[in-house]
Amino acid sequence: MDREQHELQFLGFCGILKESYKIVLQWRKIFSQITLALILPLSFVFLAHFQISQVLFFRILNKEDKLRYTDIHTRDYSRLKHSISSQWAAFWLFKAAYFTLSLVLLLLSTAAVVYTIAAAYAAKPISFKKVMSVVPRVWKRLMVTFIWSFAIVLVYNVLAIGLMVLWIVLLGFSPVGIVFVIVCLIAYLVGFVYIGIIWHLASVVSVLEEIYGIKALKKSRNLIKGKTGVAVGCFVVFGVAFAGIELLFENFVVFGWAGGLAVRIGVGILCFLLLFKVILFGLVVQTVIYFVCKSYHHENIDKPSLSEHLEGYFGHYVQLKSSRDVQLEEVHV
Repeated sequence: MDREQHELQFLGFCGILKESYKIVLQWRKIFSQITLALILPLSFVFLAHFQISQVLFFRILNKEDKLRYTDIHTRDYSRLKHSISSQWAAFWLFKAAYFTLSLVLLLLSTAAVVYTIAAAYAAKPISFKKVMSVVPRVWKRLMVTFIWSFAIVLVYNVLAIGLMVLWIVLLGFSPVGIVFVIVCLIAYLVGFVYIGIIWHLASVVSVLEEIYGIKALKKSRNLIKGKTGVAVGCFVVFGVAFAGIELLFENFVVFGWAGGLAVRIGVGILCFLLLFKVILFGLVVQTVIYFVCKSYHHENIDKPSLSEHLEGYFGHYVQLKSSRDVQLEEVHV
């Protein structure tokens, strides 16, 4: 980063995007290598998942439709029922495999991007080989943080669904009940976005600080205070971009609603190119937001300490110190 960290606290929404763009351009060679190794496969897996899922799903629907018009006492009925059960099992196994593979690639990509930006900030010599040797060590910390985040989201969804179902049972679809459900949906979306922001920032914390898991989530929640609006803006922009690419791919490639084969191939390539750029830029932005939040709370990271912390992944783990910690040590001395 060209800026000193105490200057980062003044960056707003546009400033963060501009700073992230400058970082990608400045370190485009290593980011290109990270993209080829991790982000391109992640993008391909994500888009291929939609295509394969739809094929499997429509095959199941066709057989279920045939099953409705087949005599229950015939051998064909038993064969169709067995085939449908097998295909549902294959469908959910595919979903589980997709979720696992995409999660692994996402966490590895996060570790690589965060480590690269931190090394650039600490003015450390960095190479693709060095980054990839660090990624497996950091990945475990990110996985623990993700598991905690997933558990929180699961509990949050169960409570939200339970509350809305209870209210519908009590009030039904009366005007008051409908208004309450709408208010609950809005509150749910706000809470979901907030949890998503906390998780993304906690992923950076897990790489650059000595904490991970629930402690990283708590630290992330504290860091985001004062910069919540900016973080929400970035999160929503990338969420909308991600959803737009998904809708474009589903409508033109998966369902083929307009144009022929050439259009489907062209749109598929376009979606692939857009998706890996959105993923890369999003990972860079969330790392910049971390430095902005640290600066805002006057937790300026000492560059020599950050360098030692990053080097600790190759040997003994070294706790990251902020400039405040260094000043306190000097006072004690």
